[in-house]
Amino acid sequence: MATLRVYLSAGGLRPDARPRPPPPRRHLRCGHPAQGGGVAPPSCARAGERKPPFRASSVAAAPRLRAAQARSRPPTPSPPPPLRRAGGVRAGGRMCVRARAARPIRGAHDPPRRSWSRQPGAPPVSRRASEMVSPAASAGRLGSALPFLLVLFDLQYQGAECGINAEVEKQLEMGKKLLAAGQLADALSHFHAAIEGDSDNYIAYYRRATVYLAMGKSKAAIRDLSKVVELKQDFTSARLQRGHLLLKQGKFDEAEDDFKNVLKSNPSNNEEKEAQTQLTKSDELQRLHSQALSAYQQEDYEAAISLLDEILAVCVWDAELRELRAECYIKEGEPSKAISDLKAAAKLKNDNTEAFYKISRIYYQLGDHELSLSEVRECLKLDQDHKQCFSLYKQVKKLNKQIESAEELIREGRYEDAINKYDSVTKTEPEVPIYATRAKERICHCLSKNQQAPEAIKVCTEVLQLEPTNVNALKDRAEAYLLEDLYEEAIKDYETAQANSENDQQIREGLERAQRMLKQSQKRDYYKILGVKRNARKQEIIKAYRKLASQWHPDNFQSEEEKKKAEKKFIDIAAAKEVLTDPEMRRKFDAGEDPLDAESQQGGGNPFHRNWNTWQGFNPFGSGGGPFTFKFHFS
Repeated sequence: MATLRVYLSAGGLRPDARPRPPPPRRHLRCGHPAQGGGVAPPSCARAGERKPPFRASSVAAAPRLRAAQARSRPPTPSPPPPLRRAGGVRAGGRMCVRARAARPIRGAHDPPRRSWSRQPGAPPVSRRASEMVSPAASAGRLGSALPFLLVLFDLQYQGAECGINAEVEKQLEMGKKLLAAGQLADALSHFHAAIEGDSDNYIAYYRRATVYLAMGKSKAAIRDLSKVVELKQDFTSARLQRGHLLLKQGKFDEAEDDFKNVLKSNPSNNEEKEAQTQLTKSDELQRLHSQALSAYQQEDYEAAISLLDEILAVCVWDAELRELRAECYIKEGEPSKAISDLKAAAKLKNDNTEAFYKISRIYYQLGDHELSLSEVRECLKLDQDHKQCFSLYKQVKKLNKQIESAEELIREGRYEDAINKYDSVTKTEPEVPIYATRAKERICHCLSKNQQAPEAIKVCTEVLQLEPTNVNALKDRAEAYLLEDLYEEAIKDYETAQANSENDQQIREGLERAQRMLKQSQKRDYYKILGVKRNARKQEIIKAYRKLASQWHPDNFQSEEEKKKAEKKFIDIAAAKEVLTDPEMRRKFDAGEDPLDAESQQGGGNPFHRNWNTWQGFNPFGSGGGPFTFKFHFS
């Protein structure tokens, strides 16, 4: 709203005038700017006249003196007004700088205008005394100017109001276009500006409520719709919209009041039909709500869940009903289904620490310690002194730290240390079985990776007794079976794991490898020939070879039949040593490919296919080929 400024000057009231500095001191006789001490400039014709001394009594007597002079002489016509120019007036043939005084607004009872020129024979009067205005004269002038000021103020107010309304309409139109274009944030800012410009514009509130609904902010939308109804009682669209939102929040009584008020306010046919439909729906929902509460109190949780499903299909924003259904799921032994309802309730109700605590507790019972820790932290953000949340936070944090430390050890290949760390996990949380099972599962993995096959098979079997479809335990036990040359058992575990996880590439590769190793074992197994395990070191392989080579050397046998059998056995022993001591050949053999088998070489002769003559002169106790350095003596 525009502001009207009125200044009171020595000449009267002037609207919208800016204050000016006081006029400079001038000589009282000629009006020229005075020099120091009130002396007229030398160019002035009256410069030789002596300035009378200033007395306070003359200032006080100045009004009475002027009135006596006016009565004693005939009235003289006022001189024509001087020519006004920017910055001064013409006087005495030269331009003298003089401050422009505001022209007074004269009333009907004001005395006639007096000239500033002194009458001949009259005593000199102080300029300062002549400019003084009495309070009575100021009050009279203010009273005479008041009608003019009121008219001026009214005109300015109407202009400002027209400007404000135009700006509000502009903001509303821009917001409407942006809303139609789907630019909700920009539309909302324009509606904010419209409401700031006119806080009683119900259309602005209604459109902003529409934006809030599109953004999913139902609480803010209800506040704006309530403001619309407050400003315009017969706005049926706002009442219908608010009734819909209240019904979604489960506030049946308030929603019914809105629908009934719509029917009382002369609605259109569509609005009347909609209000009647919603009233009927509200009655039905209240009936279902009563039945659900009764079923819950009678511990018939399955029936209560069924009834709550029907209610929550409409009352999607009712936090209390969602918490009730979550409690029913927990009682029915389905805590995972309760999580979604509790998360929704945590968002719908402010500072809902109880919901966050329940969610964290459920995740902890399900074995998801990371999500449990995240949710309990949300609870403590709302209330740092929450006893249940703080106690659960300490327990989960300790367990989470142990598990993370154990997994880090596994990534570093420190399997023995990881096994010890998981043993401490089972001691930290003995009351929740899922953590003991998870710990055993990871211990099984560590034993299998550490090639401790018998121990791995034992622990993995314990896990599979509790969870027969545990894919990780099946894979780890299959690998342990391969280390023990139990190929058929390994294939069976891989097939079971693949049935529960069809897209696992690791399972597919392991199954193919186990099948190749089974086929290979039916032909020639170099590990079995030397009697060593698959994880045997090179020194163990050479030691086993030397022992068997000295045992099955053909020179040790006399009969021709025994010699032929020993020759075949000696060739297999030498071939096994040749393959298993060469890293590349051993890698191929472990992958299921026999590097000495002509079929696995995809055609071509076997480069290692040798007869007895080839191996004659071979030293089984040396590091490679070469002639024997010892002889066998037979009696």
